[in-house]
Amino acid sequence: MRPAQQVLSGLGHGCARVSTGEQTLESQLRALRAAGCATVAEERASVGDPAGPVLAALLDRLNAGDTQVVVRLDRLGRFLLHLLETISALQEGGVHFRSLGDPVDTASPQGRFTLQILGAMAEFERALVRERTMSGLAAARAEGRRGGNPGLVSGDRAMLYQLRLARCDAFL
Repeated sequence: MRPAQQVLSGLGHGCARVSTGEQTLESQLRALRAAGCATVAEERASVGDPAGPVLAALLDRLNAGDTQVVVRLDRLGRFLLHLLETISALQEGGVHFRSLGDPVDTASPQGRFTLQILGAMAEFERALVRERTMSGLAAARAEGRRGGNPGLVSGDRAMLYQLRLARCDAFL
């Protein structure tokens, strides 16, 4: 813990995360506040990206006896390995983890067991989705279809120029 950080103590601390700008945090915020969280951190970052700055800062500030609360397991991490590593690090620091939408509360052996089962199922489902997506793309290629922006794929000079201008604007 860094000296300049605010110290959180013995309470539930929530984290609401969404991965796209179109998604809203409102339902997560309501659930976390209703669960009695003392603080609620808000983050708009991909859960596939384990280095979300708001979540990382919250996890750094938690102390032994605190509880990290999320609405669903996938709000803490989408991949089983990252999820288990994060929860293991919390437990090493004496911090509990609770998911409101899943029967997971690491304060109990049953909660830890359920976490491992749910995490494995989530990873399995993600692998199935990835497999179906790859199969669909292969089938489309076999039928002669190609993915992507038609203007870019065809090498349309006007489209490439517009893309170059957009990148320049974004950079500046």
